This record gives sequence, C-alpha cells and structure tokens, in this order.
Amino acid sequence: MVAITIKDVAALAGVSVATASRVLSGSPATSPAARAGVAAAAAQLDYRPNAQARALRSTHTESIGLLVSDVRNPFFADLAHTVEQAALAAGYVTLLGNANERKEQQDRYLDTLISRRVDGIVVAPLGDGSGSIRSLIERKIPTVFVDRTVDGLDVPSVTTDSETGIRQAVAHLAAAGHTRIGYISGPQAISTGRDRFAAFTRAVAEFGLSQDPDLVYFGDFQAASGSAGVHALLELRQPPTALLAADSPMAVGAIAILHKRGLRIGRDVALIAFDDIEWFALLDPALSVISHSVEDMGRIAVKMLLEVIGGGTPESVVLPSELIIRASSSAPISGVPDSPAAVSPASGPSPRKN
Repeated sequence: MVAITIKDVAALAGVSVATASRVLSGSPATSPAARAGVAAAAAQLDYRPNAQARALRSTHTESIGLLVSDVRNPFFADLAHTVEQAALAAGYVTLLGNANERKEQQDRYLDTLISRRVDGIVVAPLGDGSGSIRSLIERKIPTVFVDRTVDGLDVPSVTTDSETGIRQAVAHLAAAGHTRIGYISGPQAISTGRDRFAAFTRAVAEFGLSQDPDLVYFGDFQAASGSAGVHALLELRQPPTALLAADSPMAVGAIAILHKRGLRIGRDVALIAFDDIEWFALLDPALSVISHSVEDMGRIAVKMLLEVIGGGTPESVVLPSELIIRASSSAPISGVPDSPAAVSPASGPSPRKN
C-alpha cells in the first residue's frame, strides 16, 4: 500500500505543498478557496498527518504515557481504564506500558515513551529511582507517580493511606479471636510493600497479637507468591488462623491454594485482601477487603499531570482506605466466643481526607 503524503494532497488540490501544510496545521494565513480545496483533497485521498513528524515541529504531541507495574493486576487494569478515559476527555491519547514488576522492563518502556515525545507520564514506579526514572526527572518531563513513590524524588503523587485500612483489618480479626495472623507482604523494594508491612507490624503490636516473624511471608505482588505464601504459612508448627494478603493478585493465589488444600475460607481460616476487585464480592464466601478508590486515583493523577504539563506544581494527594467486612472473615474463630472487649474496626481512626 502506497502511503499518501502531503505532496499528493497539494497536487490534487492544485496548491503548493507549503499552502497545503498551512491549511492542515490550521493556519489562518490561507484563502477560503485553498482551505476548501485542501480539505476536499485530504478527504478524497483519506490523508492522515504523520503524528511524529508534526511532533518534531511542535512542543506538544497531545499524548501521555501510562506505565503500570503489572497489567494483569485488576487494580492496575482499572487504573489504566480510568486514566485513559480521563486523558481522552482532556484531548490526550494514552500510550500504555507494562513493567511486569521488573525494573529493566520499566526502563525499556520509559525510554520508548521519552523517544515518542509524550507530553507527560503517569507511572507506578519500581526500584530506587535510578535508570529511566532518573532520566525523566533530569529531562524535566512532566511526571506524576501513582499508587507508589520513590524515596528522595520530589515528584507529585497520588497514593493511598494504607495505615487506616490495615489497622481496621487487624482490629476486626482480633475481635474475632485471632491471635496469629499470617501476612503475605509485598516486596520491600516498593513503597507500597514497605508501607503496608509497616502498618501491619504496628497493628499487631497495638492489639497484642503474635509478632512471630515466621507469620510474615514476603511475596512479589503476583499470584504465584500468594500461593507460595499460604503454603509456607500453613506448614508452620503453629499455623495462622487468619491471613491478610497485601494485594489482589496475591489474594487470588492464596484462594487457589486454600481451595486446593480443602480449607473452607471464612470457617477454617479467615482471609482479607488489600484492594477491592469487583468480583471479590461475588465469591462464595464473599471476600473481605481493604478498599481504596482506583477511580479517584486515576482521575486525580491525570488532573495533576495536566497541571504539571501546564507549568504548575500540584501538591501530592493521599487517598483513604477502609475495611469492608464480608463472609471470608466475619465468623469468630472456632472455640473463641465473642468478647465485649473486642475492638471493632470502627474504633480506628477515620480515613484521612485530602
């Protein structure tokens, strides 16, 4: 197929290439007859301007990049949809990349987005801020961090206050009589992995629960590590009676291995997941979750990025989290009666407003 060029449009319209270029770029310095002729020729030839060539002559490409850490994670899939729709409403198209929780893949996508001259980038960062993340900052490319941050980098971000929801979850499990809670943590090289683990550690200490280090399994925010975590925790001499998974893919892996072992979720072992995926409420039993709004996160991230593109310096935003109790954790532990002294999730601090 032969590519149609601006020369073809100019020839059909009977004008110079320079005139055709001015018409197609929206310049008012053209006659009505020239504008009508070029528009008709472009429509007849189905001509599409070369976006990359236009970008070389302009400071804007009307495109943004979005780099998520794992496109298979339902949370990031929902985030991508929200960002794409919000950007489109503002006149921008979105180029999507998937880091797959690997720094080298993150760097490759960021390098590509930089070379495509996107107007700005929303990224859920991995690592310590070296490599292509550092390049973004040094090149002064408008950037907003979403869900995660990098220590030492002054980049506007939209994140979640994990503390409140995790404290509510631990309080809820303590009220049901659980003293040994197994925690499937995210990696400590990622801010959300560190923050959620620290929140869990503080909560179990606050409510006087077991702080046995063997009750923590460090995963990688992917499903296989959720399965591996449950297997390791249930093999302990004193296994936990409740489990808390630090993200939704690890919760999915946990559910799979519990079913494989014939354990009844909500009866033999309680389970709570961080992230409220739509179909978690449809499981039998429905899964208790620590919820935070991915829709708000995506919309705010785009709003902030557009502000940075426009030369602004928006303040970072921290969104609230909260426990939603469902059947997977609502039954008291076997043999432990309800206690009037039990702590209810509502006794924790209310989610922080921003």
